[in-house]
Amino acid sequence: MANRVVECVPNFSEGRDLKIIEEIAGVIKCTANVELKNIDPGYATNRTVVTFIGTPDGVVEAAFQAIKKASELIDMSKHHGAHPRFGATDVCPFVPVEAVTMEDCIELAKRLGKRVGEELEIPVYLYEYAASIPERRNLANVRKGEYEGLPEKLKDPNWKPDFGFSKFNARAGAIAIGAREFLIAYNVTLNTDDKFLAEDIAFDLREKGRAVRTGNIETIYNKGKLLKYKEGAYPCGECKFIAMTFDELEEHIQNKHGYSITELLRINDVIVPDVVGKSVRKQGLFSHCKAIGWFVKEYGRAQISINLTNYNVTAPHIVLEKTRELALKRGLVVTGSEIVGLVPFKAMLMAGKYYLEMQGKSTALPPQDIVQVAIYSMGLNDVAPFDAKEKILGMPQICKDALIALTTKGFVDEVSRPSPAPGGGSVAALSGALGAALASMVANLSSAKAETKSAFGRFVELAEKAQEIKEKLASAIDEDTRAFNEYLEAMRLPSGTDEEKRIRAEALQRELKNAISVPLETTKLSYQALKLASEIAQIGNKSSVSDAGVGAQSAFAGIVGGILNVLINLGDITDEDFRKEMKADSEKILKDTLDIVMQKIQELRQK
Repeated sequence: MANRVVECVPNFSEGRDLKIIEEIAGVIKCTANVELKNIDPGYATNRTVVTFIGTPDGVVEAAFQAIKKASELIDMSKHHGAHPRFGATDVCPFVPVEAVTMEDCIELAKRLGKRVGEELEIPVYLYEYAASIPERRNLANVRKGEYEGLPEKLKDPNWKPDFGFSKFNARAGAIAIGAREFLIAYNVTLNTDDKFLAEDIAFDLREKGRAVRTGNIETIYNKGKLLKYKEGAYPCGECKFIAMTFDELEEHIQNKHGYSITELLRINDVIVPDVVGKSVRKQGLFSHCKAIGWFVKEYGRAQISINLTNYNVTAPHIVLEKTRELALKRGLVVTGSEIVGLVPFKAMLMAGKYYLEMQGKSTALPPQDIVQVAIYSMGLNDVAPFDAKEKILGMPQICKDALIALTTKGFVDEVSRPSPAPGGGSVAALSGALGAALASMVANLSSAKAETKSAFGRFVELAEKAQEIKEKLASAIDEDTRAFNEYLEAMRLPSGTDEEKRIRAEALQRELKNAISVPLETTKLSYQALKLASEIAQIGNKSSVSDAGVGAQSAFAGIVGGILNVLINLGDITDEDFRKEMKADSEKILKDTLDIVMQKIQELRQK
């Protein structure tokens, strides 16, 4: 996978026929430079969310082939489901992940839209950051009226597609293609089958809020049918939907049928003036939050379906806690929640730390432990199994053949074999990682017995720093061996001609500098681990001083080991400025290290 990574999350209007879903997914899998990450079908919604990542060119090609295949296999004239939709491929957003900007994703959306419109003759609307006009930025506006409203919508000059013709494609419908920030599709499950209760909570949560109507409305004039309000029921003249409140009916007509209810109201057969029965919108609790309520037949329960468009502002766990509060007021219980598609690793870390803090516990734990706290606390295994490796994007993964994945005995045996790698650099990184791990352990143990809030905070701060250093040094175990192997590869380059000799010499210098930079980073990180272990030995639990001392000694081994690996390789460097800089950095760190070690040894002797 190249360094430039884009995520693409097309939503297809088919969630029941697995053969169709597999065929669509198949064309994505066959596309070069693309990795299919997740397929999430929903029976009740009759909709499948597919997530894949790849190079910019790769994701555009995969998206086009998937849209083409969906247009061949899905007939929208026969589609029914709980989720709003207007096309076989309903939406197709691009999301920047790594070394890609939002501007890049906007261009990808336009490139794909142009090709879909011209080659497949599907009306294309650009939305979110790719929108051509402000009115089209919101997906709900673009999809308003859904598939059933498309024939009339396409006749409106204001809704001329951005690409393709203003011609109704009865089979494929239309498509919204856009560029957006990472969207977390998040469902909260209730212990009820009452869809209206779920909708009521959704109206409180979402940024759009709810319509609050003033005036005494006793009749609803809907498409020429005078429908009487009776026993708390407001029927829709377009379909069989019956709302329990007027606000719910308004939401239904706006979202499902695509027109404003204020145009259809009469009181005593007189058109309602602007002042009477005027709609006033009450703001919802969370920005960057869209929510609706629905009943999921396969679960037998109602859910609040939530889209969070900026989890850094509105995070899933914060919405969940407010939902639990609102549900309790209605006599309900939240039984759990589910992530549809993928969720960023950062969002799960935020959630896990939030719940640890609520419990008064240290947040300085290994990342996988924090994620597990989030999974349990959010009830993510409630309606379907939650596989962290598959569902979390950016979750640290360890290759099966990585050194760090070996058992302790396996690693020791590997080092002992007659091969140059893994060698001293990897062992130095491991020593430093163990030093940081012990520093974190002592800080965490001390936090549990902290007598003041400020002391607790300081211990957790030290433990979190130690955890961060530990993770980096653990990665350096394999990085050091990789750097050395790449240097060996450069040595194997041909050197028959003058040009080959020049290329080989440049490659050797480049890889040699890289082979030096890795142990130098190990040295710097191990030095930070030493300082942390030294501080925690001074202020932490007295019964754990020896553990902190061992941590300091392990970190010291990482420092010296890193410096030795730097110096041994400097002899072959031709860049004199680089040599001087590396020597100066190493000597300074060694001097500072020896000062700390001697000071701590004296302190321990006096105890």
